[in-house]
Formats: sequence, C-alpha cells, structure tokens
Amino acid sequence: MSASARMESPPATTDLRRALRTALPAVSLALVVAAIAWLNPRAISYFGFTLMLNLAIPIALATMAQMFVIAGNDLDLSIGTFVGFVCCVSATWLRDEPWLGAIALLGCVALYAALGALIYLRNLPSIVVTLGMSFVWQGLAILLLPKPGGKAPAWLQAIMGVKPPFVPFPIVAAALVAAVGYVVLMRSSYGAILRGSGGNAVAIERAGWSLLKAKAALFALAGTFGVLSGMALVGITTSADANIGNGYTLLSIAGVILGGGEFVGGKASPVGAVIGALTMAMAASPLLTFMRIPPDWQVAANGAILIIVLAARVLISRNGERR
Repeated sequence: MSASARMESPPATTDLRRALRTALPAVSLALVVAAIAWLNPRAISYFGFTLMLNLAIPIALATMAQMFVIAGNDLDLSIGTFVGFVCCVSATWLRDEPWLGAIALLGCVALYAALGALIYLRNLPSIVVTLGMSFVWQGLAILLLPKPGGKAPAWLQAIMGVKPPFVPFPIVAAALVAAVGYVVLMRSSYGAILRGSGGNAVAIERAGWSLLKAKAALFALAGTFGVLSGMALVGITTSADANIGNGYTLLSIAGVILGGGEFVGGKASPVGAVIGALTMAMAASPLLTFMRIPPDWQVAANGAILIIVLAARVLISRNGERR
C-alpha cells in the first residue's frame, strides 16, 4: 500500500468525522441546557425557557443576517449598530408615522444591497466598509433617539408576546427562522448560486451568473434579517436605545462560527447558526448567572465557551487527517 493511500481516510471515518462536526452545535446547546438543569431544575419549564430565551429571538435573527454575509466570504461589523438603529426607527417613526417607518426600513434593506454591490464593484474589504457603516448607523440612531425612550408599536408587542401552547414562543420562532434560512440558502436553486459566489466565484461567473447580483442579494438578505432583529428586539423591550444592539456584532459572529460556519465563503449552516445563537444566548446570562459568575467575567466566560467548541472542531478534523 502506498503512502498516499495510507494517508487517505476511509469513507466511514470521513462520514463519522463530518457527522461529529455537524452535531457539535447541538451537543454544545444540550450541554448548556444540562448545566442549567443541574444548577436550577426549576428553569427547565415552559416559563423558564420563555424567560431565558426571550432575547434569543433577535440574536438568532442577527446571527442569520451575519451568516448570509459570511456565506459570501465577507464579514459585517455593522450589524450590531444597524440593529440599534432599526430599534430606534421602530420605536419612533414606525409607531407614530407607520408609512415613514416602513419606507425607512425598506430603505435600510436597499442600502445594505447597495453596500454589497459597492464592495464587489470596487473590490473593497467588507470589514473596512462595514466598520465605517457601523459609525454611520450609530450616529443616525443617536440623532433619531438621543436618549433611551420611544415605544414599540402595539402590534409588534403583541407579536412578540404570543404564548403558544406546549412549546415556548422563542423556540417556535427560532425553528421558524432556521427553516426560512435553510430553505433560502440550502434548498433553493438560487441559494446554491449565493453559496457558490462565496465558495467558488470563478465557477459561478463562468456558468453565466452575475456575481454582482449575488453579492447584492446576500447583503439584502442580511439587511432584511437585521431589520427583523431590530423590530423583534424593540417588541420585546417595548422601548429603544441607540446602543441597545452594540453587542450583537460579536454575538452574531460567534453564533455563526459556533454553528459550524467558517470564514470561508460558501460554508455556512442556517440551522447551525440558530443553534449557535441559542447557545450563546443561554450561556450569556442564565448559565453564568446560575453559576454566580460576576458580570465582569461573563464576557470572558462566553469567549471561553466559543474557544472550547472551536478547539473541539479542530481536534475532530485533525484526528480525521491523521487517520
């Protein structure tokens, strides 16, 4: 047997390694839930999950927005401040002048698509462009709402306050977000083009598809889910703050990576991203609070959880290569 043949992994080993990597986000979430159940069994209930996962809905939507950008081999450093701006629009214009608020939110999605087109046409680093836009969104949010206030529209509060039987609303909403993202990116024919534009742009262009349209579409989808995230957040909190979404940028990136995504175009998982978002949401406050970890250390603990999961992914991959 040649050396190259010995180095190749058997099909069964490769399939097992792929299955382990796919299951890792769900295992991470299960471990977090198990830890919470051990620390506070009363939290594992309809009311407990509703309380713990209430803020996970906007985080999941922001994570989905980030996933579309990462699928195109880019990174969005403005999603957090964008969510904050949408919150301010929703708590002011959307409530007082619905037509103006709707136009503003649609304009946000159009601007996101234009940013994607600009990044492609001028071959600009997405990190630089979106970092600059983060200051723009932050400034607009402060101009619109200089201090915390405003009020969410009644219909938005009613939607976010739904209490379905048996299954808590946050879990139902998370499943719906994952299903929509899965259908759009993984099951639709154009979804394959969108993934290919980030993973193998040359092949997509040779096949006759427009990379410009694909980039604009990915950013438009990111803007759409970002708008939904801001609306969901203000529907839960009932008021707005220009800085309310600042932490969502890092949470969204962590959720995508935790869910199996990579900083390589075309490699993203909508279902995994939502699971990653739920894991980060539950670990960010409930788990660490039950563990009596001081708030100053909670950010570091979240980072440690992410590093552990990434280390497990690397370990699985390396073991497969050695075989």
